Amino acid sequence: MKLTLEGLKDTQAWRAAGITLPSYDIAQITERTKKAPVWVHFGAGNIFRIFIGGIADTLLEKGLTDKGITCVESFDFDVVDAIYTPCNNLVLAVTLNADGSTDKKVLGSLSEALKTKDDGDTGWLRLKEIFVQPGLQMVSFTITEKGYALKNAEGVYFPFIQSDIAGGPDKPESVMAVVCSLLYERWKNGKLPLALCSMDNCSHNGEKLRNSVVTLAREWYEKGFVEQEFLDYIQDEHSVSFPWSMIDKITPRPADSVRIELEKLGVEDIEPVVTSRNTYIAPFVNAEGPQYLVIEDSFPNGRPPLEKAGVYMTDRDTVNKVERMKVTTCLNPLHTALAVYGCILGYTLIADEMKDPWLREFVRQIGPVEGMPVVTDPGILSPGEFVDEVINVRIPNPFMPDTPQRIATDTSQKVGIRYGETIKAYITRFGDAKKLKAIPLAIAGWCRYLLAVDDNGQPFDLSPDPLLPELTAQLAEIRLGESELYHGQLKLVLSNERIFGVDLYAAGIGEYIEELFKEEIAGPGAVRSVLKKYISIPESGT
Repeated sequence: MKLTLEGLKDTQAWRAAGITLPSYDIAQITERTKKAPVWVHFGAGNIFRIFIGGIADTLLEKGLTDKGITCVESFDFDVVDAIYTPCNNLVLAVTLNADGSTDKKVLGSLSEALKTKDDGDTGWLRLKEIFVQPGLQMVSFTITEKGYALKNAEGVYFPFIQSDIAGGPDKPESVMAVVCSLLYERWKNGKLPLALCSMDNCSHNGEKLRNSVVTLAREWYEKGFVEQEFLDYIQDEHSVSFPWSMIDKITPRPADSVRIELEKLGVEDIEPVVTSRNTYIAPFVNAEGPQYLVIEDSFPNGRPPLEKAGVYMTDRDTVNKVERMKVTTCLNPLHTALAVYGCILGYTLIADEMKDPWLREFVRQIGPVEGMPVVTDPGILSPGEFVDEVINVRIPNPFMPDTPQRIATDTSQKVGIRYGETIKAYITRFGDAKKLKAIPLAIAGWCRYLLAVDDNGQPFDLSPDPLLPELTAQLAEIRLGESELYHGQLKLVLSNERIFGVDLYAAGIGEYIEELFKEEIAGPGAVRSVLKKYISIPESGT
């Protein structure tokens, strides 16, 4: 069995293998899409293929649309050549269930795959054809947060952006310049309305996208490449909208276990490839089952009925509330606690930590117990049900190859949101944060992690973090098992509002965190002892 249109003709073999095939005519859908595209997507990677492609597949299966998605790759062109083209744009979607089973389905909703840059400019010319179509309704993005960046840390345009500014809209290179140029084509051909929807996992993603596009357009206007009326067009949300969204679905790299399972079932030619840009990708995509996509319902030219495929369509304020619920209470704070303690305790898989009764109860205390009283309730999703799924289904999923070491990256940039917001909410409600016990323990664990010595007294490598030089220098004199060397060095860290968004001493928990930290540096095994001392395991968990 081969993942091609020809290979799918052997329907009996695919069904015997337990792999569901599309009920719609893929060739007809492809033809209709090419004639009158409705939905274009930039960023042809794995989360797009299984999640966004899965949304379009659901609409096709239900007969709610007769068009697929036009896929555009602007960064790693090998993805199109090595994966999309050989498989006729088909995707073998594998859902990794928490019980170790898998669900497998072929998606035929990705109707056309283009590269923004190729020999002969065929992709670029095709994109210009598509963007002047009156029926085009939406352009979505999964290009990572870096894809929207125009400037470096010093606020200077990247060289490739400088080149795009100097060259104008005729020969754009960066994805943001490509989009801005295509919008200019659309404006010149009737000022047609359109929605540009970022689906990247970053805060205020629609705002980031809008700012980048408008910035480039202004630079082009200053150089005389475009008209003031074009600037007015892209800044009028009734003409060009930039809806915000919140996306949540863990989509790890293709797993060897899944490849082996598929090969045993008879699926051929599905080995992963590593592209010249170091993208690890395969004809199949594996991901967890739970998924959430919340989108601001602002589409001036209409849209597919996304809500019929499980997408939450709402207003911008609610999108913000859902994101805040996830990032400050129900998911991210739990991950950060497991990350730093996992590194100290020698874990290499987040899922394995959830087999540890003290760590499992620890994250329950952080989320459902301490976070929930001040959680932001978005109304469209239940915070209680969300965090319950995180703790009991998502984090323990053995298929999820998330490591503590990866999640510990940039923790100094995260704790202000993941813990600081709850701390500030407690101060607002109770006058201080002294009621908190698990969150201070999480912060103490991060400080203990910064010593780069595990609970057995062995050194380990700290994950990348922009504040590591500053933080490790402040704690440099502290040694495991030599408590007498501690003389308040942590005060500089815990009082740093730049890190936590609040002075933790003013919040009433700075001294408590210091005491926990001193207990955790008492000697080898001290971290485990502290967890057992302060985290009470319910009798059913022993």
